[in-house]
Amino acid sequence: MQKPLIIQDPVHKTIILDEFEQMILNTTHVQRLRNIQQLGLVDHVYPGANHTRFEHSIGTMHMASIIAQSLSLENEDIRKIRLAGLLHDVGHSAFSHAVENVLKRNPQLQPEKEGQKFIKHEAFSKDIISRILPQDTYIAKYVESEFGTDPFDFFDEISKIATGAAHSLPKPYLAQVIAGDVDADRIDFLLRDSYHTGVSFGLIDVDQIISSLIIKDGNIVLGSSDGSTYGNDMALTAAESMLISRAHHYTAIIHNPGTQAARVMLLYALEDSLETFKENYGSDAAKAEVVQFFTEYNDNDLINFIRSNSSDTSLKLLNDLRDGRLYVPVARLSQKILRPSTRMSLSTIARHGVATKRLETRLAGELGDVLVDLTVASGVPKSMRIAMDDEDGFFYDESALANGLVRAISRQLSLTAFSHPDVVLDKDSSLVLSELRRVVDDLSPRLLHFTREDHYLPIEGIILLFYAVHSLFVDEKPGFVSIPRLRHITWLYRTIREFNGFPRLRNLFDYSFHEKYGFPYSEKVFEDIQVLVAMGIVDEDLRYYEKGGRFRQSYEYVLTWEGVEYAETLADAYRPEFDEMMSHLSMIKHSIKRDMVTIPTNRYVSKKRSKGVK
Repeated sequence: MQKPLIIQDPVHKTIILDEFEQMILNTTHVQRLRNIQQLGLVDHVYPGANHTRFEHSIGTMHMASIIAQSLSLENEDIRKIRLAGLLHDVGHSAFSHAVENVLKRNPQLQPEKEGQKFIKHEAFSKDIISRILPQDTYIAKYVESEFGTDPFDFFDEISKIATGAAHSLPKPYLAQVIAGDVDADRIDFLLRDSYHTGVSFGLIDVDQIISSLIIKDGNIVLGSSDGSTYGNDMALTAAESMLISRAHHYTAIIHNPGTQAARVMLLYALEDSLETFKENYGSDAAKAEVVQFFTEYNDNDLINFIRSNSSDTSLKLLNDLRDGRLYVPVARLSQKILRPSTRMSLSTIARHGVATKRLETRLAGELGDVLVDLTVASGVPKSMRIAMDDEDGFFYDESALANGLVRAISRQLSLTAFSHPDVVLDKDSSLVLSELRRVVDDLSPRLLHFTREDHYLPIEGIILLFYAVHSLFVDEKPGFVSIPRLRHITWLYRTIREFNGFPRLRNLFDYSFHEKYGFPYSEKVFEDIQVLVAMGIVDEDLRYYEKGGRFRQSYEYVLTWEGVEYAETLADAYRPEFDEMMSHLSMIKHSIKRDMVTIPTNRYVSKKRSKGVK
């Protein structure tokens, strides 16, 4: 029997790996991660940030083990969770998420296996874990003798745990340890990124966070082991602190202009070299090469690929990156200086790669001699629950701070134009900013129109649903307007799921639901509603109510005037779908739970509109 391997880690100190974990650690798939930087090119801004996916994977394994032990899981489950933590990033591409962005922006490069397109690293991780690792003779024999099961079945379960496929497991909490809202992956990268960048925003109280996790009805929820009110309050506080760190992590590291500049330089160079490669060797060869980015290449291999297939443009970008000559921001738009309709358009565009590429290319052409980057934050908590005596609640419902942080993360949007440090633009920065705003205001709605022609945009279906309710109940009188405020988000969930069954509306409301909370719930619907609130299309009002002897909080929703204006344009674009929505809602009008809010017209209606509400 092989001796345990002891690793001294700067974050977690001593980490011990058993014989099987060492066997997995020494596979080429895990060893590849030694030369893939955790934060891509962030070391151009924070020189110490040269830590790798390899050490993060070991740290995630260790943290998963601590969580599992705190939850008093069985030894075999702990072993599976540790393996899943070690393997969770095994399909990550070189230079972190840069290659994923290339695939989102260039569908013709997306590889396929068994009719399924591979876009995110999780798909590659699942394939490596479930299909390739069991083919190793030594690994397969060890699984058969140690776990008494078929290697393919064993690693299929590990792949689901590693990629967060909780709903497909008999024990959902196993996957939630690795990939939940409060999980081993996030805890390790917040601690590790903070340590290596020197940015202390990522410091969190690990012991308090872990002690706040319990298992209830097969899922990991926030709560205390003794069920006390104070213990539950501390569980909320621990989760809030982690969410604060996550929000600050985005601001300080991911949205840092230097980080964005390095990322966009690499992105443009890689896209250019892939286009050259495709022209020389064909689309199938390009797709096969992309697969290697996720399964074989490390950071140096990717750089060599760009150099081998580069044009003068991409070679210059690559050399500037090598020499630390980052492009400098000459104009930057954020949500704070954009009107709601433009914010909403950019937010929708940013979540669709082809539209993002079109926007950035057109803006660069309009402004001349610049690179453009559009970035939005992601990863808000969507399913974490807090344990209560009578009925569990959502983390973001029980914590006003968490709800505000969800909106703060959803609101993070930046559109930046970068220029080469040696290039002096013939306009000062204020003129460039003004021109950028003008072009964005004009271009983004037209780009969304082209995007709709390719496929439906479900978030726009939700806007239209709000607008349909608004149109049914809005009442204008001299000097005042009464507008409907929906009392329960659950009505939105149920109605969206119902519309998903209408043939004409199915694609517009393409969301998946589950009912493990006792009502139809969709994580994506929740996330999209938060985006609408963050972008100023919908207002979210906090309301307190008493239930079961305690006061709780819930949120009610009303369309803003900017939302009305934005929705009016959508109604024209989706006229058949909108008419069907209106027809159905008219029939169930009296069952829609809402409050009518009356306010002075001049406080609600945009000052740019002299006429009343339509």
